[in-house]
Amino acid sequence: MSARKVIITVAPTGGFATKAHTPYVPTQPEEIAEDVRRCVEAGASVAALHARRPDDEATCDGAIYRRINELVRARCDIVINNSTGGGVNGDMVAGSDRITDVIWSERLKGLDGGADMCTMDAMTFIATAPDGREVVMKTPPSRATELAELMRLKGIKPEWEAFSPTHILQDAARLIAAGYDSGPHFFNLVFGLDTAFQGALPYTPKLLQMMVELLPAGALFNVSTIGPAQLHAMAHALILGGHIRVGIEDHLYLSPGVPGSNVQFVERAVRIVRELGLEPATTAEAREMLGLAPRHGGARHVAAC
Repeated sequence: MSARKVIITVAPTGGFATKAHTPYVPTQPEEIAEDVRRCVEAGASVAALHARRPDDEATCDGAIYRRINELVRARCDIVINNSTGGGVNGDMVAGSDRITDVIWSERLKGLDGGADMCTMDAMTFIATAPDGREVVMKTPPSRATELAELMRLKGIKPEWEAFSPTHILQDAARLIAAGYDSGPHFFNLVFGLDTAFQGALPYTPKLLQMMVELLPAGALFNVSTIGPAQLHAMAHALILGGHIRVGIEDHLYLSPGVPGSNVQFVERAVRIVRELGLEPATTAEAREMLGLAPRHGGARHVAAC
């Protein structure tokens, strides 16, 4: 019997980390694309990409996303997942009030980069930024429907993000039932943001088990864990039949006080996958598992592709 295939997602940049936090974070299109190429060679099959402006602050600018995506596709055939959340600075917020909103029109620009997938945050949450500002990302049901409709029109598969059970059971369930996403549905279960995001959950075995049990029948799930609990949650996700995400967006350190590169995080994930008798999915296998059409032409495939 062949080994079960595991999708390893790399999240190389995110919307928070800067070069001051770690020298390994790629922020500009060329360095993001090169980092992604190396991660594909190491065993990643999906890239969860954030865009940054030239000053390294957050953006969802479609032109910047297109540039990143074109550079990535010139190097390999990884599945590209662009963020529609962006971050807590740069183009994403207006003003410097203690409580400020993420700009909805800026979020929608994240759909214009030509990605295979985009993050679908069908919820409202409040993030506490590193400088103490409280940043509100308002996604009431009407906006969640608008985002889902635009994804359907543009041929983008949603990645349903869930920080708590309601993010599975409320608008995600409503929109899936309304036909905005054909199966298999792909949920990203996010843990460890409880110290920064109101309503988010820490990782515990009981909480991950509960979230998995609430998923729609036949859904695929990916587990993203922010912080040092990542290794335990990763192993648990694999045991439960899930997929995993690693990268500097989620955690800066290979071990306490030792910053890691995205390639090192992917290489460690591959070792864990194989120690459990599983096998990393190739980019082509990930596309098939996610229900995405094969990509032909234009990409110079690296060996792992």
